[in-house]
Amino acid sequence: METDPAPSLSDTVYARLTELLGTEAFPEGARLPGENELARRFAVSRPVLRQALARLRAEGRLESRKGSGTYVRQVALPALPPIGFGPLGNIPDVRAFLEFRCGVESAMAAEAARRGDAAALRRLAQARDTLAAETQAGRPSIEADIGFHQAVAEASGNRFFVAVMAALAEQTRFSIRLTRELSDTPDAERFATIRREHGRIAEAILAGDAEAAGAAMAEHLRGGILRLFGG
Repeated sequence: METDPAPSLSDTVYARLTELLGTEAFPEGARLPGENELARRFAVSRPVLRQALARLRAEGRLESRKGSGTYVRQVALPALPPIGFGPLGNIPDVRAFLEFRCGVESAMAAEAARRGDAAALRRLAQARDTLAAETQAGRPSIEADIGFHQAVAEASGNRFFVAVMAALAEQTRFSIRLTRELSDTPDAERFATIRREHGRIAEAILAGDAEAAGAAMAEHLRGGILRLFGG
């Protein structure tokens, strides 16, 4: 008998924050504590926290104000209905998933380069640095990897990109784990590739180069397909 997968840490933080928004803890119009404080409060890493915050921004429950922080919205946008893609059931599913991401995220990265505001770009740079530090130390970096891509979605300024990336988080975890399990590439070399490819994406977005950002994202995701399936 199949059972539903256990909720991820980001799902748990998202659910807890959802309960608290609009209460005395985080009333409407209030500024949320900083990421470090929230991460300590929920006993999670900052990349995990950012995934939960990204979902809440996509749903219109939170808003980022340039140079000020993140606030509980007083009048929320209509929440987007949950998107359900279902689990990846077989190897062709995994390839189709990566090809789908390539198309969506290339456009997303280009939009981030065109539209990213200062606060979103700072979060993107932080996500890049977190991923680089995790891989440099040889630590598992799945959540930091997902956090980077969600930071790109946020920088796009398009809540539909954010919602799609949040909905794809579990499939992304699965595909990353599968790639690692099947890869013959030494960890140090694989981590160096991760740093290089994500660094190029971030560099292009931060420079406002939409064409280069889209191309760097496409190269990164097509590289994932090649690493998993070969030519």
